[in-house]
Amino acid sequence: MAGLNLADDTPMEVVPEEPAKPPAAVEKLIEEAKVAIAEQEKSEKRSLSLVVVGHVDAGKSTMMGRLLYELGRVDEKKRIANERGSAKIGKSSFSWAWELDGTQEERERGITMDIALQTLNTPHRIITILDAPGHRDFIPNMISGASQADCALLVVDAAVGEFEAGFERGGQTREHLLLVRSLGVSQVVVAVNKLDQVEWAKSRYDEIVGLLKPFLVQSGFHPSKTKFVPVAAMDGVNLARREPANSMLYKWYKGPTLVDLLDALDAPTRDVNAPVRFPISNVFKGSTSGVSVSGRVCGGIVVAGERLRIIPGDESATVKLIDNDGENLAWAGAGSNVNLTLTGVDPISLNIDSVLCRPGNIVPLTSTFTAKIIVFDIQIPITAGTSIELFHHSRDVPASISRLISVLDRSNGSVVKSKPRVLTKNMSAEVEISLRGSAYSGPASRALPVPLEPFSVNKEMGRILIRRGGETIGAGVVLELLT
Repeated sequence: MAGLNLADDTPMEVVPEEPAKPPAAVEKLIEEAKVAIAEQEKSEKRSLSLVVVGHVDAGKSTMMGRLLYELGRVDEKKRIANERGSAKIGKSSFSWAWELDGTQEERERGITMDIALQTLNTPHRIITILDAPGHRDFIPNMISGASQADCALLVVDAAVGEFEAGFERGGQTREHLLLVRSLGVSQVVVAVNKLDQVEWAKSRYDEIVGLLKPFLVQSGFHPSKTKFVPVAAMDGVNLARREPANSMLYKWYKGPTLVDLLDALDAPTRDVNAPVRFPISNVFKGSTSGVSVSGRVCGGIVVAGERLRIIPGDESATVKLIDNDGENLAWAGAGSNVNLTLTGVDPISLNIDSVLCRPGNIVPLTSTFTAKIIVFDIQIPITAGTSIELFHHSRDVPASISRLISVLDRSNGSVVKSKPRVLTKNMSAEVEISLRGSAYSGPASRALPVPLEPFSVNKEMGRILIRRGGETIGAGVVLELLT
């Protein structure tokens, strides 16, 4: 129960089931939602989600806290309270980060540990911010955030030695870029932060951009989808406004602010006609009655009042409320990051990365499947039988690469070699992956199947990451479910 954020002095009771809306009422709401979404996609004000990534201490949470203040999302009273509170525990430099790092442990340690969600408005975009942890101990949480994002903001520290620490092998700058690209993010804005610490040297900015550009291309980002911006988050320089005009930065930089670049991000088209898929990223107590779950709608439209199946398992729950940043909604379409308040269900049936779907079209379960993967820059080759951790949305389960089927040409996907003995760095391959039983359950434990779909059916449900020994060794897409 501790992992579900539900444990406290009073156990949560099953809230009596509220009557679900009749199918006709649900269908009517879905049609209304489709019309509204089509209208929104024609309008200038489009929605998207943005994951903020980068090496530990690059200033991600500070940047987002300051940006929310600059855009009027944090009032003066809250700013002063954060300033006083952080100074009281001797961490005054983290006052802006407190807007997103809300737990006591995060504030005391001065690092982000879990995903924080906030919403900000620019002239043409409604952006859901997913502030991800940079510390390598919390990579699983970062993967969970990246799997819910359309675009990425990479924050790098311009201070001498700090950028190098993040960008060299083992640093989180490289790993985060590879992870977000592998999870389907194709647009990235790179904020070169803390330039004030190098006296706004254009040479340092150019050096960092020159090192990152080829790596971004190598990682699969198209140059036209990659933008760079120099900033100083702590002082708010070049975040939302070009002020002060006489700043040392503007002597050589004439380009857009960070907000200008965020406002120009392409909002993806949503597949609202697909079956409903809602992988749960967190479970917590509802503000009223019931249990709440958060996550991203990965297909279709979820409607308040409808009954949904919980997979794995045979339980169902009624969607009592749909909440987005404090606003109650009648529906949420594909691509929306929302909280659902559920009734008529025992909280023990809800697990992180359970998937909610309609009873008539449930997500399949599998314990063995084939996948097309890209192998990262690894030192130890992959052989048949290699034990791995399989990551899918917020779920990570023990698995093994049970069979090496073929090596593929990275440019066109054609088979270069069948039944290879090993896979080495930068190879593309087709493999068979089998789930393993948990080591804690004894040698005879059976692997429980997990909800997955082929990439050809649902892109967001068909992406996977594989890790070994605390290192991400590859990423790919599900081709076919075998058992």
